[in-house]
Amino acid sequence: MAVSYNKLWKLLIDKNMSKTQLIKAAKISTNAMAKLGKNEDVRVEVLVKICGVLECTMDDIMDFVD
Repeated sequence: MAVSYNKLWKLLIDKNMSKTQLIKAAKISTNAMAKLGKNEDVRVEVLVKICGVLECTMDDIMDFVD
């Protein structure tokens, strides 16, 4: 089972926020952002930080795909 972060990119567009702004606000690494961009696995801690900044849940930023 794979993960898709397409919802995250749509949410960033809706909130008029860049990836760089999210990196700074959530205090995550550029490496973590690169993994998100490639739909690779990231630590739950990273997802929690992103959700905290965007005021959303993990369901709002990711999907599981076959």
